[in-house]
Amino acid sequence: MDWQPDEQGLQQVLQLLKDSQSPNTATQRIVQDKLKQLNQFPDFNNYLIFVLTRLKSEDEPTRSLSGLILKNNVKAHYQSFPPPVADFIKQECLNNIGDASSLIRATIGILITTIASKGELQMWPELLPQLCNLLNSEDYNTCEGAFGALQKICEDSSELLDSDALNRPLNIMIPKFLQFFKHCSPKIRSHAIACVNQFIMDRAQALMDNIDTFIEHLFALAVDDDPEVRKNVCRALVMLLEVRIDRLIPHMHSIIQYMLQRTQDHDENVALEACEFWLTLAEQPICKDVLASHLVQLIPILVNGMKYSEIDIILLKGDVEEDEAVPDSEQDIKPRFHKSRTVTLPHEAERPDGSEDAEDDDDDDALSDWNLRKCSAAALDVLANVFREELLPHLLPLLKGLLFHPEWVVKESGILVLGAIAEGCMQGMVPYLPELIPHLIQCLSDKKALVRSIACWTLSRYAHWVVSQPPDMHLKPLMTELLKRILDGNKRVQEAACSAFATLEEEACTELVPYLSYILDTLVFAFGKYQHKNLLILYDAIGTLADSVGHHLNQPEYIQKLMPPLIQKWNELKDEDKDLFPLLECLSSVATALQSGFLPYCEPVYQRCVTLVQKTLAQAMMYTQHPEQYEAPDKDFMIVALDLLSGLAEGLGGHVEQLVARSNIMTLLFQCMQDSMPEVRQSSFALLGDLTKACFIHVKPCIAEFMPILGTNLNPEFISVCNNATWAIGEICMQMGAEMQPYVQMVLNNLVEIINRPNTPKTLLENTAITIGRLGYVCPQEVAPMLQQFIRPWCTSLRNIRDNEEKDSAFRGICMMIGVNPGGVVQDFIFFCDAVASWVSPKDDLRDMFYKILHGFKDQVGEENWQQFSEQFPPLLKERLAAFYGV
Repeated sequence: MDWQPDEQGLQQVLQLLKDSQSPNTATQRIVQDKLKQLNQFPDFNNYLIFVLTRLKSEDEPTRSLSGLILKNNVKAHYQSFPPPVADFIKQECLNNIGDASSLIRATIGILITTIASKGELQMWPELLPQLCNLLNSEDYNTCEGAFGALQKICEDSSELLDSDALNRPLNIMIPKFLQFFKHCSPKIRSHAIACVNQFIMDRAQALMDNIDTFIEHLFALAVDDDPEVRKNVCRALVMLLEVRIDRLIPHMHSIIQYMLQRTQDHDENVALEACEFWLTLAEQPICKDVLASHLVQLIPILVNGMKYSEIDIILLKGDVEEDEAVPDSEQDIKPRFHKSRTVTLPHEAERPDGSEDAEDDDDDDALSDWNLRKCSAAALDVLANVFREELLPHLLPLLKGLLFHPEWVVKESGILVLGAIAEGCMQGMVPYLPELIPHLIQCLSDKKALVRSIACWTLSRYAHWVVSQPPDMHLKPLMTELLKRILDGNKRVQEAACSAFATLEEEACTELVPYLSYILDTLVFAFGKYQHKNLLILYDAIGTLADSVGHHLNQPEYIQKLMPPLIQKWNELKDEDKDLFPLLECLSSVATALQSGFLPYCEPVYQRCVTLVQKTLAQAMMYTQHPEQYEAPDKDFMIVALDLLSGLAEGLGGHVEQLVARSNIMTLLFQCMQDSMPEVRQSSFALLGDLTKACFIHVKPCIAEFMPILGTNLNPEFISVCNNATWAIGEICMQMGAEMQPYVQMVLNNLVEIINRPNTPKTLLENTAITIGRLGYVCPQEVAPMLQQFIRPWCTSLRNIRDNEEKDSAFRGICMMIGVNPGGVVQDFIFFCDAVASWVSPKDDLRDMFYKILHGFKDQVGEENWQQFSEQFPPLLKERLAAFYGV
C-alpha cells in the first residue's frame, strides 16, 4: 500500500512552503524554526516528495521549493532516513522524472543526483538501468527528464561510473549516449554530448574504445542549428585536443576552419568555447606547423573578439567616469595571498623573472567572469609567445587602424592588443616603440576611463623597454602621467595605474631616486582618496617602491612624508583584520629599506608582530585540544608577522637587540619552527637567519634545541622551507665558529644529498653550496673527508653568483677543506678552476688562497702534465687564470 498524507499535515506543509517565499526576514526566521521542528518527524520528507511529484494542482515554484528543501534534508541527514521513507522518495523520483513541467523535471533530477552522490549509486542498483531505459521512451518529457538526471550524475560521479565498484556501467552508457547524437530534439542532442564530454579528460576506457564513432558524430553535428549543441561540440573538440590529439591530427585543417567560424559565432557562449581551442592548441607542440597558414584568418578574429561587448560596458559602468567617492562593496575585494619570505642570492643579470607577471594579465577585474574578450586576449598572448615576430605581419596593418580609431571601444581594443603581444613579440615591436609609447602615454589622459585604465596596463607591459632608454625620453613622461592617473577620479583607473606603477618600480629601481619626493607626495595623497580595495593595491606600490630604491629612501624628508599615514592605518586596524596582511608586507619592505630610519617606529610595530604570533599559536593550540569548541586560526596572520619581524631584523640590524631582549620571541620561534604548516616553518627559518645576523647573543642559548629541527627540515620536498633552513644553518655557522662542531653531522649528509639531486631549483642549490662551504670554513676537519662527494656540483652552482660576503665565506671554506683533503678535488679540478675564475675581485687574502692551491696543483703534477691539463680549458678560462694567477 502506497504512503498517503494526512490532510491536515499536508495543509501545514503547504502553508510553510508559501511562507518561505515571503521576503520578510521575520517570517523567514519563523520558517527556519518550523523546518527544524518538522525535521524531527521522519515522514516529513514523504510530504515534501508528495508535494513535488503528486500535487499537480499547486503552482510550480511551490512544488519545486518543496523538492529543494528535501534535497537539503537528503544532503544533511539522508543516512538517518528510515528505509520506507528513502524507498518512497526514490520510487517517486523515478516515476515522475517525465513531469510535464521542465522546472519540476530539473528539480527531480537534482534530487536524484543528490541521493546518488550520498554513496547511494552502489545502494540504488536499479537507478542507472532505469534511467537508461527511460531514454527510449516515446514521451519527450520522460526522455528529456531522464537525460537531465543522467547528465547531472555524469558530472558528479564520473570516476565512479568508470570503476569496478559498479561493474563499469559506462560500457553500456557511452554507446547508448552516442545513439542520441542524432535525436530530433536539440535539447536531447545537447544532453547526450554533455554526458559523453564528462569522460574525455579522464580518458575513460569505454569512451576510448568508441573514440572514432564519437569524433565522427561530433563532425556530423558541427553545423547544428542549436547554440547549446554547438557549444558542447566545441567543448568536446577542445578537450580532445588535450587528450587525444592523435585522433584529431588527420582532420586538423577542417577542425581549424570550423573553429575559426565558431569563434565568430553570434552566440557569445559558443564563441567563448571555440576561442578556448586556440589557447589549448598553443600548448601543443604541433601548434606552429598546423596553424601558421591560418594566422591570416585567425588574428583578425581574435582582435575583433577583444572589443568590449555592449553588455560588458554596462556591467563595467563604462560610462561612469567619476566614482572615487562610492564606497567599495566587500565582495569586490579578492582574497590576497601572502607570499612567504624566501632567501635568495644576488645574480649577474638582475632581471625579475616573468613567473610573477602571470596574474597581471587580468586587465578588467570587476568582470572576473571569463568572457570572450579575456579569452581572445589570452589566446593572442600565448600565440605571440609561439610565433614571436612571425605574428606581426598579420597584426601591424590592423593595429594602425585600431589605435587611432575615433570610436573609443575600438581604440581601447587596439591598446589591449598591443599589451597582449608585448611579451611574445617584444623584439619585433622595438622599432615601433619610439612612436607608440608617446601615443600610449597620451592615451593615459583620454576622456574615457576604460581607455585610461587599459593604457596603464599596456604601458606596464613595455616598462622594461622604457627603462632601457635614456630616462628623459620616455621614463620621465610615463612616470609623470602614471602618477596623475594614480590620483584619477575613477577607481578602475586608480587601480590600473597603481599596479602599472608597481611594475615600473620593479624595472626602474634606482632610476627613480631623483623623483622620490614627487612619487611619495602622490602615493601619500592617494591614502586620503582611496576606497578599501585600492588601498590594498597602494600598500603594494609603496612596498615595491621601498624594495626598488632601498636605502635611498632613508632621508628625513621622505620618512616624514611616508611614515605618518602608514602608522595611522596601522593604529586603525584591529588584530583580526585581514587588511593587516598587505600593510605588514608593505611595512616589512619599508623597514628593510629605511634601516636605522625606521627606529622611531619600530617598538609598537615589533610588539604587535610578537602579539600576532602569540595569539595565533594560542588559538592553534586551543583548536587542537578542543576542535569542537574553537575555530582553526588563520595562520597567515602569524606568517606575515614573522616576515615583518624578519624585515625589522634585516633593516635595524644590531638595533633590534633590545627589542628581542624584552620579548619572548625565541620561545615563540621554537614553536613556529615545528608548525605543521610549511609556510609557517619557511618564515620561521628566515627570521631565525635574520636574528642570527642581527643579535646572535639571543639565538646562541637556543642552538642545541634549534639545530635538530633545522636538520629535519632539510627536506627538498618543501623547497622553500628547505631553502630557508639551509640558509639559516649557514648564518649560524658564521656566528658559532668552531663551536659548530657537535652539530655538523646533524646536517651535513642531508646537504650533500640535496646538492647532488637532479632538478633541484637554482636558489636551493646555491644556498646549499654556500652552507656546505661555511660548514667547512668553521669545521674543515669534519667536512673535508666528504669533499669528493660534492665538489663538482658545488663549483657549478656557485660560478654564476656575484661576488659577495656569502660567496666569500663559502670559497674560503672550500680552500680550507682542499688544504685538509687535497685528494678530494683532484678528479674535478677543472671545475674548481672555473669557479675560481668566476670571481671578479676577490679580497687579497682569498686571492692568495686561490693562488696557492692553483700553483700547488701545478707544481704537484709538473709543467708537462699541467700543459696537457690546461689544454682542455675554454680560451676565456685560460686567459683569466693566466692573467690573475699566472698559471
